Amino acid sequence: MDLSYLRPIYAQPGPWASVYIDATRSEENADREVELRWRALARRLEELGADQPTIDAVGEAIMNYPVQEGRYGLAVFARAGRVALVEPMNAPPPADEARYSELPHAMPLVAYRGEDIPYVRVVADRTGADLEGFAVTAAPARREIDRTVQGSETFPLRKVRAEGPRAQDNRSGVEENWKRNAGDVAAAAAELAEAVGAEVIVVGGDVRAVPLFVAQLPKRWQERVVRTDAGSRAAGAEAGDEALDDVTIQAVADVADRHTREAIDRFQVQYGEHVAPTGLADVVAALQRRQAETVLLVNDLSSTDTLFVGLDDPSLVAVDADSLRAVGVEDPLRVRADQALVRAIQGTDAELVLVGPGEVPLEHGIGAVVRYTD
Repeated sequence: MDLSYLRPIYAQPGPWASVYIDATRSEENADREVELRWRALARRLEELGADQPTIDAVGEAIMNYPVQEGRYGLAVFARAGRVALVEPMNAPPPADEARYSELPHAMPLVAYRGEDIPYVRVVADRTGADLEGFAVTAAPARREIDRTVQGSETFPLRKVRAEGPRAQDNRSGVEENWKRNAGDVAAAAAELAEAVGAEVIVVGGDVRAVPLFVAQLPKRWQERVVRTDAGSRAAGAEAGDEALDDVTIQAVADVADRHTREAIDRFQVQYGEHVAPTGLADVVAALQRRQAETVLLVNDLSSTDTLFVGLDDPSLVAVDADSLRAVGVEDPLRVRADQALVRAIQGTDAELVLVGPGEVPLEHGIGAVVRYTD
């Protein structure tokens, strides 16, 4: 997964307030419940030494965040009286949590968010289509682009039921107009897919329009199409939206799973060649040299591991303080290992893949695919 969305919280020095809270507002007194949960977290931040302007900034971000439907959480990161990042999570955290530390506590957000996959969704009929593009950018971290495409042909679009030469001409003309409109949609969808870097295009809608659309996409995009019968542009067709959402979620999850499998396969090949680092010390050494391309990690919530860091450069990370002193870090800081690892991975333009215990043989639950060998 690409961690570039965390850039705003690593571009500034700490200390950082990192807060995870259940922000669900589904009951009549939900605002009051969220306020009480926040007050408990505010007291915790105060106990940890957070300054009052930063505590106030976090509280305002939580209480003023636009209300969403269903159960969800918020992750908020702030320093020096300013909020740097607010991220919604599609489920509340297991428990509300507040930390105040030199480095942001970002691993819970990373684990909840998972991998962002850019995609395009198309709901087509014989007159045009509704397009939705999902882009992954550094700031803001997610960007949705909605477009409506109206085909250039507007008449005739319906076939007559009569027989005879004129009726046949009508049917041929209608089919040609459907095809031209599908071509207009295909051109717009390809342009949007290019703009967002789509890895999958989910296509639903009219059963006659969908194949006409897909056939006119450039081949590289045809290979990324997932078709579904769900979805409709007709008025009052919201009932099919849930099925279309389900198909989209599954299509995106399939791409993310493929990325994970590809990373594991690359690691196993390098491991067999005795070049893939595994174990905390070896992976940290690879991050120091900016050698790690992808870090595979088991997110062990019970881990008490720590690492030492220098604050001037994310690659200044080590398992012992003396290693950093040897390269000029006067006062290495001891921090949670996951905080140091996420910072180093993001700051060295590596990617992170979270794997389950036993999914791949990793010493101490961590390994890496390297960009180059020594």
